[in-house]
Amino acid sequence: MITQRHGLIPLILSILSPLFATRAADDYSLGTESTERAPGVPVGRVERFEFTESKVFPSTRRDCWIYVPAQYNGSKPAALMVFQDGHAYVSTNGQMRVPIVFDNLIHRGEMPGTVGLFVNPGHRGDGGPPGDGWGPRNNRSLEYDSLGDAYARFLIEELIPFVKERFKLNFSSDPNLHAICGMSSGGICAWTVAWERPDQFRKVLSHIGSFTNIRGGHVYPALIRKTERKPIRVFLQDGANDLNNLHGNWPLANQEMASALAFAGYDFRFEFGDGAHNGKHGGAILPDSLGWLWRLELAELPTPFTKDNLGGDEALSKVLPDGGKPDDWELVGEGYGFTDAACGDAEGNFFFADLPKGIIYRVGVNDSKAVAWLENGPRISGLKFGPDGQIYACVQGVGTNNVKKIVAIDPQTKQISDVATDVQPNDLIVSKAGWLYFTDTGAGAIVRVPISARGMSRPPPVAGGINKPNGIALSADQRQLVVSEYGGTNVWSFVIAADGSLHAGERYMELRTPVGKPDSGGDGMTTDAQSRCWITSHVGIQMFDATGRLGGVILKPSEKGAVSCAFAGPDRSYLYVCSSDKVYRRKTLTKGATIP
Repeated sequence: MITQRHGLIPLILSILSPLFATRAADDYSLGTESTERAPGVPVGRVERFEFTESKVFPSTRRDCWIYVPAQYNGSKPAALMVFQDGHAYVSTNGQMRVPIVFDNLIHRGEMPGTVGLFVNPGHRGDGGPPGDGWGPRNNRSLEYDSLGDAYARFLIEELIPFVKERFKLNFSSDPNLHAICGMSSGGICAWTVAWERPDQFRKVLSHIGSFTNIRGGHVYPALIRKTERKPIRVFLQDGANDLNNLHGNWPLANQEMASALAFAGYDFRFEFGDGAHNGKHGGAILPDSLGWLWRLELAELPTPFTKDNLGGDEALSKVLPDGGKPDDWELVGEGYGFTDAACGDAEGNFFFADLPKGIIYRVGVNDSKAVAWLENGPRISGLKFGPDGQIYACVQGVGTNNVKKIVAIDPQTKQISDVATDVQPNDLIVSKAGWLYFTDTGAGAIVRVPISARGMSRPPPVAGGINKPNGIALSADQRQLVVSEYGGTNVWSFVIAADGSLHAGERYMELRTPVGKPDSGGDGMTTDAQSRCWITSHVGIQMFDATGRLGGVILKPSEKGAVSCAFAGPDRSYLYVCSSDKVYRRKTLTKGATIP
């Protein structure tokens, strides 16, 4: 930007301006890398086919094309790049001309040997448009604009296996060698596929992406800011003259995406020009875009751009080293029946139960392996230490019986005593005041028992009306009790009175739910020294600040989910998570709340 301070500047500009050609908005043209193959560049082959066998999108037919580079001979697995609205990208006389660009870049070694899969959206019934042009394909918006994993499953489970078999192709299994691209609704579709399945696709190229409210895609910038960074590299292109209609403002939406990606520390690039809703700008920079997308992986990811966070903003960058990444999970143990009842003690030792086998395991504060601590015991779904040094547990039965109860376990003798019977406990928490609270999921209730009780029958509930209560925890000062809903979306907060009763129950936090599910799966819960709540759920471990605001979602350690969690390890700064038949942990920048 020129700052006008001297009268000489306008004079100089008036003299020089005729020497420069004026460029109109949206005036982009293709370079020779897109219009012609350099001398000696071998030509890849393109074949067209039809796909009609989808079960994810039943009764649809679609035209597709496959590009195979001339260098491919099957001896080495090829990279894969999928293009939505395939007709617009596969044409060699349109705005994109991918086969020519691929031939040039692959020959020069600026991208790996890559098979291109060009996919048109599906059409249901008769009367679909010709395969080579734009037209009203009636399943396009459903497939491209919808959130969730449907289109990813269509590609991963149906179309790609079909292509591999039909064309006898060998694709690399490395997700870093799988890219996906699209324009407009195809652009947001490309992002959604990688967002839902980064285990399969980790490179995204979006042209004039529709990150607007066609089917809810306007939420992506917010999701990116409050979700642990996923291993995705993304190139965004848009223009100042893109659409502004009933669904939203495309230029603003893409700028919001770029801002969110910077905030979360993604490896991304945003090219914002003056183009309209077309492929001119994207086509003009396609060779550069692909070269950037396929460059070597970064040794270190960008630092999250969080300088504008207020002091009380509890972003993931505040509690996870470098903002976190999925590879930060460490495997602690595996091969169990089903793990649950995550629990840490005051020294940082970690305990958990193999529920169906009746075994409690212990991981020492400085150890990396789990050792059986109690064998041939009851089936346990919840464990917590009390102020008296006893371990309290929710029992789901012993041996072949299914008698449920609350028990106390002496850590020294391993002797087990009944605390409460005729109960239906799921999980529990114990206060330093000597009260034990447990969730009765079926009854939608919280039940209170004094830890001094022995054999107490049918203790009465102290709160109810909760949609399948599951996880339960105390604030760091133990003045509030919080409970997660497995069957709903709320986390309830109650004030604890001096006599241990609960008052002033509020739906204090709202759990994020997966697309298409009415429930969050709010499960196990723990709190840290700053009263943040860490709650396992269908989408991952959700972290809330002490005022009930979502700080972010930490990705699950495995697709088998996250069941329960607790802080333990050195300085009690590691978050341990039970995940089906495995247990994981990861380092955090906080530590667990004080154990009674």
